[in-house]
Amino acid sequence: MAPSTPVSMAAKLSLLLILVAVLVIGSEAIAQGRKLKETKMVFYMHDYETGTNISAIPVAGNPLKKWFILEFGTIIAIDDAATVAFERNSTEIGRLQGMYVNSAKDGTDLHWLVSLVFTNKAYNGSTLEIQGANREFQKYREVSVVSGTGLFRFARGYATLETVLLDLDNLNAIVRWNLTVLHY
Repeated sequence: MAPSTPVSMAAKLSLLLILVAVLVIGSEAIAQGRKLKETKMVFYMHDYETGTNISAIPVAGNPLKKWFILEFGTIIAIDDAATVAFERNSTEIGRLQGMYVNSAKDGTDLHWLVSLVFTNKAYNGSTLEIQGANREFQKYREVSVVSGTGLFRFARGYATLETVLLDLDNLNAIVRWNLTVLHY
């Protein structure tokens, strides 16, 4: 039998404090008697790598290849407008800020790590954290809502994405989002 490694009292106390913190945070909403709310919304993401209002830019990739959305390993930073309608100048509800990485060797899958930062009156100051595989050439894709802040604290849910405009020559796209979120 191998000798056991002694665990210090400080380590045991640290683990106990972490456990207590997790329990307190996790039970905050329950203790306050809040019920889950469901919010559904539809918006359009305007992702432009060219033109006068660039909102997506490759920042890293394979040093032996051109960095662009369909190239494996390319990382693209984004600050895309989220609007209520297809038209670029329609009312903005917020910004999708973060990055996506082309994570498939055949170039067909983008892994998303983005925050939907609300700027409209109804949700101003709140955010939703979104991540997941966006299989770009499928008609409909689904990504996860994994967290949120403000009015969307403890959020979880999903978004169904549909590309409604894809201009590969200019690397521009408009994506329709159907978002369903549960939150307190």
